Order: sequence, then structure tokens, then C-alpha cells
Amino acid sequence: MKFMQTEKKQLLIYVIIAYGITYVMGLLMWYGYGKGLDLSAFPNAQMLYPAAGVMMAYLITKKGDKNLPTAFFIFFVALTAVLVVCTAASVLAPQNRDLMSMPYSQWATIMEYVIISGSVIFWILLLQSGKEKRRSYGLNSEHWNISIRMILLFIGLYLLRFVIACALSGQLSEFGKIMANPTTWIIFFTVLVNFFLSVVAFFGEEYGWRYYLQPLLQKKFGLKGGVILLGCVWAVWHLPIDFFYYTTPDMGLTALASQFVTCISLGIFMAYTYMKTQNIWVPIIIHFLNNNMVVVFSGTYSADVLQNQQIHWGAIPVALVMNLLIYGWVIFLKPFKEKKA
Repeated sequence: MKFMQTEKKQLLIYVIIAYGITYVMGLLMWYGYGKGLDLSAFPNAQMLYPAAGVMMAYLITKKGDKNLPTAFFIFFVALTAVLVVCTAASVLAPQNRDLMSMPYSQWATIMEYVIISGSVIFWILLLQSGKEKRRSYGLNSEHWNISIRMILLFIGLYLLRFVIACALSGQLSEFGKIMANPTTWIIFFTVLVNFFLSVVAFFGEEYGWRYYLQPLLQKKFGLKGGVILLGCVWAVWHLPIDFFYYTTPDMGLTALASQFVTCISLGIFMAYTYMKTQNIWVPIIIHFLNNNMVVVFSGTYSADVLQNQQIHWGAIPVALVMNLLIYGWVIFLKPFKEKKA
């Protein structure tokens, strides 16, 4: 009974931080959007909230655990708090400059330095926490033989999806030019190196979604049902940035529908890789690649491609079928088979 009460308390703390802060900051996004301010700080900070929620839950409910990586958790929560303050300041005390006729916040630059320096300290404290503490709280990096195969499988599937999308839009030849351009591969390998300097953001999501919430939902709703539900709650978590960053408010509902397609299908695949490897770094790396390869292989070589997208209802059914065929098929594999009582 005490264990169940502790579990409920942990979940409540997690939800308050992961979702509560997200939606409060969503109100600030709405305000900033109306003022025409740069909102690029918001999605970067939001990625840390899920892990911060897990860590606060553990710091509060597991004080006596000698294997708790206390310093590592406290640092991550403090880093998240700093990013929340910077993000709020970007709309409440904006320091905007015009960059190619677009508003650009100096707070976004400050946050980049915070994330980079935070990532360096993250690695140091993670290593200093020791193998036993990392293993006790899902921070270990094991089974790299199968893990690397999972990452390479994702890259292959991602590129297959990209090729199909280009073919359907009549831009296959354009994609061929991008692939033949040496700049594409220079940027690609630069992006890979950048993982180590931006790790806190992608760890922030995956430690919250895959490590903490996925097993909890699977225990309650089954191996398949839990992952599908996780995809839904992950999609809803994106709501503020769907309306005010990825698209404009008039396309917000379409973007949210598209987010359900992505989060459920990609979530199934990421869940599979985590269940297969028990290595949280696999979904972290896949999440990083998913967010950054579009910057490379779209040929823009800029993160601006993620902002103010044009998403239409007619594209949703095609995306649903394509994503489920490319990523969702793994739900029929062995890790998702329920054990008979």
C-alpha cells in the first residue's frame, strides 16, 4: 500500500512539472506571439521538463536511497529552473534584435550558452555519479551491440520515409541533389558532434517519457496499449508549441493532429528500441537524430525549417499510413507480446 501511495505521489509531481509548467509557459507563448516576439526559447526549455519532473519526484520521495544520484538530479532540476526563467524573460523582458527582418531574442542566445555549458556539466556529474547509481536509475549505457543496430535501423527507416515523401511530392530529383551535395554530409557530421553539447534537451524528454512513464503505462494498460497511450499524452504535451511555434494558431489543430500521428508511430518504434535494449541512450540518440536530420536532409541546413510550417488536413491520412508502415510495424514483434498468466 505504501509503495502505491509513493508511486501516485511521484506521478503527481511528474505531471505538475512536465505538464503544469508546459501549459503555464504556453500562456506566455500566446502572449509573446501576440506581441510578435521570438519564441524559439520555449521549445528548447520545454524539452527538459519531463526529466525534471521525474527527478523532483525521486528527490522528494526517495531521500533515504543511497543509490540516488542526488547531485546529478539537483543540477538538472536547477538547470531546468534557469531555462524557465530565461524563457519567461524572453517575452516579459524581451531583448529583441532584427535578424534578416525577423525578430531574434538575445535570450535565445543566452539559452544556447546555458544549454551547452549545462550539457558539459551534465556529462561530468553523470560520470561522477558512479556505475551503481546510474544502473539503479536507468542512466546506464549497456548492450551497445544491439543498441547500435537499433540506431542504424532508425536512420535507414527515416531516410526511406524521406525518400517516399519526396517521391509523392514530385521532389525526388531535388532530394538526390541534396544527397550528392558535400555540404549535406559536412553538416550531418557536425550535427552528430553537436549531440554532446545539446544532450540535456533530448535526455530531458526521453528520461521522462521512455524511462519513467512508458513502464508505468504499460503496467496499467498493457505492453501495446500503454505505448499507444504514451504517444497520445506525448502529443498533447506539444500543444503550446504546435500552436505558436511549429505552425501558426490557425493551423494549430492540424499541427496537433499531425503530432498525434508522429508521437504514436515514432513512439512505438522508440518504445521498441528501449524494450529491446534497456538502454535509455538509444531513444535519446534516436530523438536527437529525428529532430536534427530534417535540418540536414531538407537542404535548408537551418533549424528554421521547424518553425511556421504549413500543415494541411489533407496530408494527415497519408502521413498516418506512411508512419505506421515505416515505424509502427514493430508493435507486432516479440517485445510487445504479452506474457500469458
